[in-house]
Amino acid sequence: MNKRVLGSLARIADFDTRPFEMQAIPRSDWQTGDFVRGIVTGEPTRLYHIECTTGEMIAVDPGDEVIGAFGHRAATLEGVGSWMEIDGGEMNAMTSAGLFGRFTSVSRLLPRPMNLQYAGHVLRSGRKVCMRDFALSAVPRELDLPVILMVGTSMSAGKTMTGKFACQILSGLGYRVIGTKLTGAGRYRDILSFRDHGAAEIYDFVDAGLPSTVVPEDEFRTAIRPLLGHIASRDADFMVVEAGASPLEPYNGAAAIDELGANVRCCILCATDPYAVVGVQKAYGLRPDLVAGPATNTSAALDLVEKLTGLPGINIIDPDELPVFREFLVHILQIEDAATRAPRSA
Repeated sequence: MNKRVLGSLARIADFDTRPFEMQAIPRSDWQTGDFVRGIVTGEPTRLYHIECTTGEMIAVDPGDEVIGAFGHRAATLEGVGSWMEIDGGEMNAMTSAGLFGRFTSVSRLLPRPMNLQYAGHVLRSGRKVCMRDFALSAVPRELDLPVILMVGTSMSAGKTMTGKFACQILSGLGYRVIGTKLTGAGRYRDILSFRDHGAAEIYDFVDAGLPSTVVPEDEFRTAIRPLLGHIASRDADFMVVEAGASPLEPYNGAAAIDELGANVRCCILCATDPYAVVGVQKAYGLRPDLVAGPATNTSAALDLVEKLTGLPGINIIDPDELPVFREFLVHILQIEDAATRAPRSA
C-alpha cells in the first residue's frame, strides 16, 4: 500500500490536524513556498528518503505521495534547480525536506536524485495553502542578543558541527541558548542537532515561511525580520546562528549578517581548506575570530591557515580540542566559566 509522507518543510503547517484537498492549478498561479503533492517515480536510489516533520528519515518508493513545497536551490557541491524549471509535471526532491523543483545541474558524485510527478496543490476552500500562511509573526522589536555566528566558505564546511558544539559549551556553562539557521535550503536536521546539544529553543528560515533562502533580498529581509523579532522576545543569553552556504552564494548570507548587525560578538569561519579562508576574506572582506572545519583537520592545515591569514584555528571535531574551544568562547564572549558561575535558575 502506498503511503503519504509530509516533508519537514511542512512541519510549520497543520496538515496533521486539519483536512485539506488536492487539486492541480494553472502553472501561472504557481509560486515559491506553495505546498504541493508529488508522486514518487523512477528507480529508487539511496536519495529516495524524505525527512519528515519530526526529522526522521523515511524511505519512499514509486507510487508513494510526498507533500513538499516549491522552491529554489543553488548548492555548490550537490545540485542547482528551481520549481520554475519543472516541465510536464516532472520534478525532483531537491532536498530530503521536500524542497520541490527540477534540477538543472547535479554533481556526478551523487546518486540519481528522487523523481516525482506533480499531482496538485494543497488547497482549502479553493485557495492554495502556502508556507507563508504559517510563518511566525512578531511585534517589531530590536534584536539585542549576543550572537555567535558561523559562516562558511561553502556548504559542508563544518558550520553545523561547530554550532552544535557552541550550543553544548554555552548551555553547559549555565546559559540559555537559542539555536538558529538563517540561510540555506530547508532541512530540519541541522537545527535539531543544535537542540540535541543544549539549545533551549531552535528556529530557522522555514519558521519564517521560506523553503530556502534563494529568494530576492527584499523578500528574504521581510520574512526574516519577524523571526528575529520573535527571538528577541524570548528569554535567552546567547543566539548561536548558522548562515548556510557562504556569504557570496545566492542564499542571502550577506543580508542575514547585515540584519544581525552589531549583535555579532563572535564570528567563526568554517572552511573547506586554508586557501578558501583567504578567498572569503578577500572576496567578502570578512575577518573572523576563528577558523574551523576541514581547513583545521591536521596540524599542517592549521599551520597553513595561520601562515596565510594570521588567524587562529581549532579542530573542533577532535574531542581533545573541545576544552580549547570552550576557553576561546569564554574569553571572546567575556563570560564566566562553569567553575565560577552559578547555574541559571529555572
